[in-house]
Amino acid sequence: MIINLAYIVACVFFILGIKKLGKVKTARQGNFLSALGMLIAVIAVFCEKEVLGTWTTDWYQNGYLWCGLAIAVGSVIGIVWAKKVKMTGMPELVALFNGFGGLASLLLAFSEFLKNPTGEELVTSTATGLTILIGAITFTGSVLAWGKLSEKITGRAILFKGQKAINLFLLLVAVAGAAIYVIPGIDEGTKLIAVLALTAIALILGITVVLPIGGGDMPVVISLLNSFSGLAASMAGFIISNTVLIVAGCLVGASGVVLTLIMCKAMNRSIGNLLFSGFGATSSSKKGTGEEPKAIAVEDAYLILEAAASVVFIPGYGMAVAQAQHAVKELAARLEENGAEVSFAVHPVAGRMPGHMNVLLAEADIPYEQLKTMEEVNPTMPTQDVAIVVGANDVVNPAAETDTTSPIYGMPIIKAHEAKTVFVLKRGKGKGFSGIENELFTMKNNLMIYGDAKATITALASEFGSE
Repeated sequence: MIINLAYIVACVFFILGIKKLGKVKTARQGNFLSALGMLIAVIAVFCEKEVLGTWTTDWYQNGYLWCGLAIAVGSVIGIVWAKKVKMTGMPELVALFNGFGGLASLLLAFSEFLKNPTGEELVTSTATGLTILIGAITFTGSVLAWGKLSEKITGRAILFKGQKAINLFLLLVAVAGAAIYVIPGIDEGTKLIAVLALTAIALILGITVVLPIGGGDMPVVISLLNSFSGLAASMAGFIISNTVLIVAGCLVGASGVVLTLIMCKAMNRSIGNLLFSGFGATSSSKKGTGEEPKAIAVEDAYLILEAAASVVFIPGYGMAVAQAQHAVKELAARLEENGAEVSFAVHPVAGRMPGHMNVLLAEADIPYEQLKTMEEVNPTMPTQDVAIVVGANDVVNPAAETDTTSPIYGMPIIKAHEAKTVFVLKRGKGKGFSGIENELFTMKNNLMIYGDAKATITALASEFGSE
């Protein structure tokens, strides 16, 4: 009775935590509540009758010893990672977390199979098969996403002949393997082969599904894989009859699906298009004008900013790479002291994970009221004196509105090109992460400021202070 009550309390904390994570101001509190709920759930698990029965003086068979050792090792790894990871590495870290969640569910399901190879109970055996399938896909898919995000491998979409047909065939074979384990009356040897085949094929399927997804779609992929990890955890909860794991997994799975749909809407694309279109494998077939982007020095850019009455910052992954969020805050403060109205336009899929830019700007203590959504800022863009694009690419590319051959055609963008003057801060003349040419760079009202974004913004801020 007390254990079940503890599980209910933990679930309440999870729900409250997710609700508070929806706003920047309460996100830290939401994170704390979720962590507190998980602590209560873990303590409750250790008090379960079955777990209490593992206490023994034989250290080799003492469940508490091994669980305590695992928690200690995991805590050390988590603390070191949290201290060392840079904000630029956060998307890769989130991808790995998704993968580890899927792997944990996979291992739990496989241990259940070894304990019950006959699969006599329909609910448990079905949950076991689904957990292995979803967990394995999540694990290898997340590891591949990590490789693309960290640029260990190319971030471009990787396509090969018959890819969709092969993926469909692998999925059908994996489902067949799960079905063989569930069907009663089949001998253990056949079921062992079926489950091993299911595991191997699902691991391969995780790779082949993520391969054709280009870098520009990585935020959506991370969100979808996060949902998968939640579904795998929920299925694992059915295996071990753990209420809190079922609820927590459902919350993660449902919130991941909702976020994925929101991001798909922001890109004006379906999930099927995101998964199977090969976005970024080819560039737009529309030829450019051949014009060179116009570059400008920091000193000249300052003269334009000094006379500006309104300035909007549009952050992208380049801001994260340069760790320029604090410099942006400083320049924004100088502009406001000079009498300019300053705002920040945040695209839903800017960066390489959901909410990436919001996290960076919140870290720099930029007022939440200054953060504007795409829908809020676009109607005001023609009245903006200066738009400063800090490392963004696809989310400000006019090709989404003008080039029907572009992979991003139809995607809603922040209309930076409608501002009176646009500054694009960029490290070099290369393409963005998705590999698509940006028409904004050669437009008449656009000026490029090449170099490290943090150094450029710091120099601009110092220009105001040198008066």
